[in-house]
Amino acid sequence: MFKKINWKDESGFTLVEMLIVLLVVSVLLLLTIPNIVKQSKSINDKGCDAFITMVQGQAQAYQLEHNKVPTLQDLLTGGYLSGEQKKCPNGKDVVIDSNGKVTEAP
Repeated sequence: MFKKINWKDESGFTLVEMLIVLLVVSVLLLLTIPNIVKQSKSINDKGCDAFITMVQGQAQAYQLEHNKVPTLQDLLTGGYLSGEQKKCPNGKDVVIDSNGKVTEAP
C-alpha cells in the first residue's frame, strides 16, 4: 500500500545549481531596475502633461462661468479640482498666469 522511499535514488538540485539560478536572477534584476526607474520618470512626466491639460480645461470652464481668470485656489474652492490635485505627479507645482495659461512651475 505504501511505497518505501529510497533516499539514495532521489535526485534534487545541488548547491551549485541553486547558486547559478540565483546569479541569473540577480543579473536580470540588475538589468531591469534601471529601466523601470527611467520609465517611472517618463510616466510621471506624461502624467504631468495630462494634469496640466485637465487644469487648463477647468480654468477655461471657471473663466466662462465667472468672467475672470482663476487662481489655483479658486479652482480648488470652486470644486473644479479636488483637494488632492495641487501638484503634478512628478511633484512640481502648477501655475496659472494672468492670461489663464496653465504651466508647470520652474
